[in-house]
Amino acid sequence: MLRIRGDRLRIGTGGIPLSTPNPTILSGIKRIRELGLDAMELEFVRSVNLSKENAKIAKRIAEENDVVLTAHAPYYINLNAVEKEKIDASIKRILLTAERTWEAGGYSIVFHAAYYLKSAKSDTYKKVKRAVEFIVKNLQDRGIEIWIRPETTGKPTQFGDLDELIKLSQEVEMVLPCVDFAHLHARSNGKFNTYEEFSEVLSKIEEGLGRDALDNMHIHFSGIEYGEKGEKNHLTLKESDLNYEDMVRAWKDFKIKGVAISESPNLEGDALLIKNLLY
Repeated sequence: MLRIRGDRLRIGTGGIPLSTPNPTILSGIKRIRELGLDAMELEFVRSVNLSKENAKIAKRIAEENDVVLTAHAPYYINLNAVEKEKIDASIKRILLTAERTWEAGGYSIVFHAAYYLKSAKSDTYKKVKRAVEFIVKNLQDRGIEIWIRPETTGKPTQFGDLDELIKLSQEVEMVLPCVDFAHLHARSNGKFNTYEEFSEVLSKIEEGLGRDALDNMHIHFSGIEYGEKGEKNHLTLKESDLNYEDMVRAWKDFKIKGVAISESPNLEGDALLIKNLLY
């Protein structure tokens, strides 16, 4: 099984740290090390804005600074779109994200897989699975080894509850969930916010996917504002009602490893807050 380097849970930022002078992906990786963090997620929000040449440089800088890289694919993805051309474009964006991240030495990519639209959840699952199987085979045929991570999503209208992602990970190789604890909290309109509920999430992953999955986590965290329809916007941890101290306690008790990425508006501040609680 392809795994992350190291033997711990690494903490990093979703994107270039806000305090980075003359911010670029390359300077951001160096800033991560200066801050005492050890992971960074490349944020390809609108497009995969990293050239092949800079990907090779990023790989070297990340290795020199012991920083693990992951990536978030562009947000314009819906593997359950009605129009075939939109599904094809979504697949293309995920493939390019995976290819460029792999060239940069990254080990895992995450994406929001789909909206249910007017489809039944079971029909959406079948379409997402078919697309993800194609993505994995395409990458394997080209010798690209990287984890493909559909993310737990923040609204009930979006594909991506934990059970769906565990099932998909059981049925398609090289697939594991990206667990966004803020999204779980918002999607359920306030649940998944106690030590027992955080532990339930990790237990369910271990039961469904084995201990290896807990040794190879890809996590997102932040505060979040939500309502009856789920996620509204991200908040800093201290502005929100997310019980982050018990979240970290569950992580410690389950001895999870991998990466945990801050998506807070206070990007590195909240990353350091979590790292200090963890270690």
